[in-house]
Amino acid sequence: MSINIKPIAGTANRVIVEAAAAETQTASGIYIPETAKEKPQKGTVISVSEQDGEGKAPSVKAGDVVLYGKFAGTEINYEGKEYLIMRESDIYAVL
Repeated sequence: MSINIKPIAGTANRVIVEAAAAETQTASGIYIPETAKEKPQKGTVISVSEQDGEGKAPSVKAGDVVLYGKFAGTEINYEGKEYLIMRESDIYAVL
């Protein structure tokens, strides 16, 4: 799934990530209220910049499921959906 958002290449590769849904239930079956839900740290890459300011290509691609820092990226709302724009260096792992 790829939408028509192209991030701007700058000093580092930019990546647009759609965050996974927050957990609604613990492993033991307890439901988590809205006020106690934690921000997800896992998401799917939607779009990547073609290259950074130094001409390097990104190592992630659209469709990859990634882990990133809790406070990584900038949240944007596009066509009713929430996305994160972050530097590729903010991604810790590709699952």
